Amino acid sequence: MTDFMQQVVDETVAPVWLQDWQQQGRSFWQSAALPNRKTEAWRFTSVDALKQAFSSPSADFGSGVVPELPDLGGVRLVFVNGQYRPELSSKALPEGVTLVRFVDANENQAALIREKLGTAVKHEQHLFAALNAAALEDGLFLQVADNVSVKAPIQLVWSVTAQDRAFAVMQRLLVHMAANSNATLVEHFAGDPAETAVFSNGITELFLDAGAQLQHHRLHLEQGAAIHIGGVHARLSQDSNLESFHLAVGSELKRIDIVVDHQGQGAYCNLNGIYLVSNKDHVDYHTCLEHSVPQCTSSETFRGIVGDQASAVFNGRIHIHPHAQKTRAELRNNNLLTSNRAVINTKPELEIYADDVQCAHGATVAQLDPTILHYMRTRGISRAEAEVMMSYGFINELIRGLRCEPLREYLEPLLAQRLTPNSKLTRHIP
Repeated sequence: MTDFMQQVVDETVAPVWLQDWQQQGRSFWQSAALPNRKTEAWRFTSVDALKQAFSSPSADFGSGVVPELPDLGGVRLVFVNGQYRPELSSKALPEGVTLVRFVDANENQAALIREKLGTAVKHEQHLFAALNAAALEDGLFLQVADNVSVKAPIQLVWSVTAQDRAFAVMQRLLVHMAANSNATLVEHFAGDPAETAVFSNGITELFLDAGAQLQHHRLHLEQGAAIHIGGVHARLSQDSNLESFHLAVGSELKRIDIVVDHQGQGAYCNLNGIYLVSNKDHVDYHTCLEHSVPQCTSSETFRGIVGDQASAVFNGRIHIHPHAQKTRAELRNNNLLTSNRAVINTKPELEIYADDVQCAHGATVAQLDPTILHYMRTRGISRAEAEVMMSYGFINELIRGLRCEPLREYLEPLLAQRLTPNSKLTRHIP
C-alpha cells in the first residue's frame, strides 16, 4: 500500500454488501505503483503533490466555510468533507427518480448498485479508480425510471473546507438512466482556497439504457492547494444521448479522465470542456471516446486558457473498433496562452480499425491576435479590457451552448471574474 493513503484506507469501512468489492480495490491498489514521468499517460503530470501523509477529515469541518451555492431550481444534495449536510440540501425528489446514499440503500437498491458499480471503469487503466474503491465508505446512487423526464436540474455538491492538516475525501456517483428517460445532472466540486492540501478522488459512472438522454455537467472549482484526481466513465446503449460539459479552474493539481463507450447502435455523445489555469497551477484532461459498435456519433471540443506560469495537458483519443462501421467522430482542442511562460501539452489521437468512417481531429495553440487587439484599442478600449474581452470570447461559445439556463447564468459572471477580479474590465461581458 502506498504510504500516503494508508491511514485513510485503514479507517474506511464500506457497507457489508460492498466489502468484497472494496477488498478487490485494495488488492489492486496494493499491487500497483504510483505513476511517474516514465508512465506514458502521466508523462506531463507529476504526482509529487501526493507525497505527503493524508488523513481522514475531522467532523468539525475545520475553519473553512462552504462556498455560496447556485440555486438551479431543482433537487440538491450537499456533502462537506465527505459528510452529508441535510441543512444545505433539498430532498424533494420528482416522481420516478431515486437518489440514495449507499449506506441507506435497501436490499433491492444494494443489489442494483453492486451489479453495476465498477463495471464502466477499468482499474488496470485507471489506478486512482482502484484507490477510490479501496477507501470508499459511502456514495450516491441516482436512478431515473423508464420514460421519466425530469425538468429541473439535479445538483450534487461535493465541497471541501480548510483544516489544520492534509486530508483526503473519496466521492463516488453511480447514475442509471433507464430506457427513454431524460434528466439534467450537475456535479459541483468546490472549496475555499487553502494552504493545506486536500486530496479529492471523485469517480462517476454513467449508464444510459436504450433511448435515454442525459445532460451531464461536472464543475471543478476547487482552488489553492486542492488536488483532484478522478474521472467520468460512461456506457451508452442503443439510441442513447449523452451531452457532457466539463469545467476546471486551476489548483495545485487536477487530473480528470473521461471515457465514453458507445455500446449500442445509434448512440450519440457531445463532449465539451473548458479549463482556465493561472499562477503555477496544473490541469490535465485525458479523454477517450470508444466506438465499439456501428453507426454511432461523437463530437468533442475542449478549449483552454493558460496564463502566468501555469501548465495544462490535454490528451484526447478517439478509438474506432474493427466492427464500428459508419462511425462519425470528431475532436478539437483549442488553446490560448496569455503568458510567455505558460505551457500546454496537447495530443489529439485517432485510432481507427474500420474502413467506413468519417473522423477528424485537430489542435491549436495560439496567443491573442495583435491585429484584433490593436483594432479594439483604436476604438477606445484599454489593452487590459481588450485582453479580457478576447479571452472571454474564446470560451463563450461553449458557455452559450449550455442548455441549462440557470447553470449558464451562474457560470458567465464566475468565469469573467476568474479572468480578472477587476469589474471595470468585465463591464461588457454578460
